[in-house]
Amino acid sequence: MEDSKIQEVRETLDKRLTKFMLSFHNKVLYEISTLLNTGLDRDTLSICLNLCENGVNPEALAELRRETVSLKPFDSVNSTTSNDRGGTSSNLKK
Repeated sequence: MEDSKIQEVRETLDKRLTKFMLSFHNKVLYEISTLLNTGLDRDTLSICLNLCENGVNPEALAELRRETVSLKPFDSVNSTTSNDRGGTSSNLKK
């Protein structure tokens, strides 16, 4: 009986310590990310970390990030395309 209570307390403490360490780990990594001006928010950084922990090549992930940041936003591409269409349509009507 006493042993089961001790085991239960240990498991509870282990869970809390693990949660605390993960939280601390994420905060430190986010601060480093901010100091390095990566532009990653907490969620994106967390996703990148999970990908690396699951075997994704970090250099390939960094290259993908650089490529996607250099692309034009979807909205500006659409507005340019729709403006071009509008101009073309009006020219055809004349």
